[in-house]
Amino acid sequence: MDEVVHTLRKIEENYKLFQQQQFTFIRALERTREEAHDLIKPVSSIVQVQCYKDHHCYNSTDRRILNMFISICNDLRHLCHKLDKVHPGDSVTNSLVEKCKQLLNDSNDFTALRATYPHGVVNYLSLEEAKNRYGGVVSLIPIVLDTMREWITYNKRNMLHDVSHAAATCKETPNSQTEPARHFASQTSISNKNAVQLQDTECSKCKYEDPRLKNKAPWRPPGKHPY
Repeated sequence: MDEVVHTLRKIEENYKLFQQQQFTFIRALERTREEAHDLIKPVSSIVQVQCYKDHHCYNSTDRRILNMFISICNDLRHLCHKLDKVHPGDSVTNSLVEKCKQLLNDSNDFTALRATYPHGVVNYLSLEEAKNRYGGVVSLIPIVLDTMREWITYNKRNMLHDVSHAAATCKETPNSQTEPARHFASQTSISNKNAVQLQDTECSKCKYEDPRLKNKAPWRPPGKHPY
């Protein structure tokens, strides 16, 4: 869990740097889309951004910022797979991980995504940009980050609950075991008496005979004896 939290924090730091350059990112998309003669449709998938960078980007600044977006998406995808290994999870955590996987799928259509408060990424766009071109692509990363934070918070809450429950169980254990302990002691005493009685005769299985019996005087009926 600690490794997951540490990795997520590093990704968040990278995203903060990227978020500060959102205007540069939008302008890079504008130029590469123009080169690709693809100005009508909105930016709708990670693979589309990858295509712009690989085949229609002729500016080092544009290539750098587009690559930064793709790199953060890849880091989130790797972390998403790590979540599966760190904790088997339940229906809640599994659904959160599946949501992240779907959002980060290369060909997933994120056109309709809109990050809301406290995220202001959509507000930094013009109405036309937000509605018809870039509202989805700028919303993808913050929504995935929120989902992963929710996964971590839910798991931490469950871990604290388990620890509290275990501590409460430990406190109850002495009282709950007092009576069984006495019962066990009673059973042990009885079994010891039985063991002594069994040793008074020859064991039919191991042919063991208590050596103390060799020195025992022969049995005599009660009453007076001449000697």
